[in-house]
Amino acid sequence: MTNTTDLSKRHIRSFVLRQGRVSPAQQRACETLLPRFGIQYAAQPLDLTLAFGRIAPKILEIGFGMGDSTATIARNHPENDYLSLEVHTPGVGNLLKLVDAQHIANVRIIQHDAVEVLRDMIGANTLDGVHIFFPDPWHKARHNKRRLIQAPFIAQLVQKLKPGAYIHVATDWQDYAEQVLAVLGAEPLLENTAVDYAPRPDYRPLTKFEQRGIRLGHGVWDLLFRRKMSG
Repeated sequence: MTNTTDLSKRHIRSFVLRQGRVSPAQQRACETLLPRFGIQYAAQPLDLTLAFGRIAPKILEIGFGMGDSTATIARNHPENDYLSLEVHTPGVGNLLKLVDAQHIANVRIIQHDAVEVLRDMIGANTLDGVHIFFPDPWHKARHNKRRLIQAPFIAQLVQKLKPGAYIHVATDWQDYAEQVLAVLGAEPLLENTAVDYAPRPDYRPLTKFEQRGIRLGHGVWDLLFRRKMSG
């Protein structure tokens, strides 16, 4: 017999689980540090205050790659807490190494699908901000449906934001930037903080990949929207 509840929860994945090579150091970090800095996915609400052990602004980061930017932002902004989501083990291991080596206390990691974490674990009106930096562009037209930032996802995400909280997206694919601008602009609970694209906020560090792209004349687009204070 088919379980209709499970069917109703299926969604198009915005990622392919290509683990790549996990270094011994990354593997050790996952084994020894994930119990300390990690949070297990569970289909039940997460108490963010309890998870971090304090009351502080809570920023959700979706897809942190190898974690270098995450570590820099968290280290530079100890007043905030960062709940960081990534599915790929090398990146999780690398961020754990950075968090441990740099004595960063305000990062927690969930190694799971962001769509499911958002749906099952994050309560309404709990987030002060969301970072989505360089999501997979799925640049082939037939794969565009796999892009994370689609109207249904944003409609769900905006419910998790406190009034006045922000969504910050950065991408180096112009057509994805245009799609994000259209999707965020069409969400009635959001307002753009800029005319179209925003200057890169100081808190987002330039990645090595981004610096190389800028030297080659490639563009990067930042989009910064806020949840309206009413509505």
